[in-house]
Amino acid sequence: MFKENEKKFAMWGITAFCVVAASVLFFFFIFRLHDVGALFGKILKILSPIIYGLVIAYLLGPIESFWNRRLSIILKERMKNDKRAERIAKGLSILIALVIAVIIVCGLLLLVLPRLVESIATMIDSFPFYVREVQSFVDNLLKEHPEIQVLSGEAYGKIMEHMESFISTDLIPQMNILLSNLTNIIISVFNSFLNMMIGVIVSIYVLMSKEKFIGQGKKMLYALFKPNVANNILTIMRQSNRIFGGFISGKLLDSLIIGIICFIGLYIMRTPYMVLVSVIVGVTNIIPFFGPYIGAIPSAFLILLVDWKQCLCFVVFIIILQQIDGNILGPKILGNSTGLSAFWVVFSILLGGGLFGFAGMLLGVPVFAVIYYMIKTLIEWLLARKKLPVASEDYCTVEYVGENNKLIYHQEIELNDGLLKKIRKKDKDTEESKEKNKN
Repeated sequence: MFKENEKKFAMWGITAFCVVAASVLFFFFIFRLHDVGALFGKILKILSPIIYGLVIAYLLGPIESFWNRRLSIILKERMKNDKRAERIAKGLSILIALVIAVIIVCGLLLLVLPRLVESIATMIDSFPFYVREVQSFVDNLLKEHPEIQVLSGEAYGKIMEHMESFISTDLIPQMNILLSNLTNIIISVFNSFLNMMIGVIVSIYVLMSKEKFIGQGKKMLYALFKPNVANNILTIMRQSNRIFGGFISGKLLDSLIIGIICFIGLYIMRTPYMVLVSVIVGVTNIIPFFGPYIGAIPSAFLILLVDWKQCLCFVVFIIILQQIDGNILGPKILGNSTGLSAFWVVFSILLGGGLFGFAGMLLGVPVFAVIYYMIKTLIEWLLARKKLPVASEDYCTVEYVGENNKLIYHQEIELNDGLLKKIRKKDKDTEESKEKNKN
């Protein structure tokens, strides 16, 4: 008996200590939020090669799994040692995945980079011509409207004064600071490249030990939770992986196809800067909903500098292309991988972009889709425990839940005023009984 009380008091002491420690950590986190954020930022910077490696391994995972399954079958038939065959198949599948990734990246760079540089060089060479055209337009406008010429002269004088003040007080000191920080910029670029190379090496280790890591994760889950809870967690994680991976891979493929179709269409129309514009449209198409508009606006402006008619044709072409992508191509590739409505897609893009910039706009939809799925699963589980319907459509016209968890619809209450009074009286009696029990 004494030992049981001693054990009970020890558990109380441990619980009290954990509560106090958690409270101290919580208040420290709240009052030193800036320092905690700086610490997390420093940790993320140190672990950036690991993060790069995990991202690369996640993107190459489906390719590696595809080849691993097929090579394992072939090698096991030709080799006596199955474990050795599996190791060789694993190494070859990782090598094939890396080679495919390098071929895709190098192929895109060799295909796009020269034409991209050519388009930018042409734009720079044509810039004086654009300036003369704008100046000629302004001169003709001022000749026809003398009153505008007087106002523009005054505005020009004020602008020149501000420009001189800006150059002498702001620009020159900023240029000196920029030149002094040029070494730091070069070092930062080199570090980013080095982190990416280390990330490739890390991705190889992750892919080699992928099954072991998964096994260790399951081992921890079953050690910490009951089997049914661990099974539910694994189900949620598998579904989350399906949502996240399906969206990312599908969106990359969709954007690549849109970029190629855009280039073909612009080539047929002989639109200027066709490669540059196709790259902009393809890259920005990765961002859901807002991506097409983000890419189309600067592209249309570049074409407008050359020819307004071609700009108009480009705008019409982009509208048609995005309709095809939104209604035919996108649903075929992505399907309903996220399970989000249009409202939640816009919400997740705005929230992610506001918090994390471009990366937030890109990953906001799949991350929010995973959170939405978890919350939906929890709500449906709680409703099922109460033996209530789980479909949202069943609650659109529900007014109350009556006895035996029976749904009472709005039409039934309108037809039967006594039913409404009975429900309200029951709710009132329930509240009064709760108050009496408290007292």
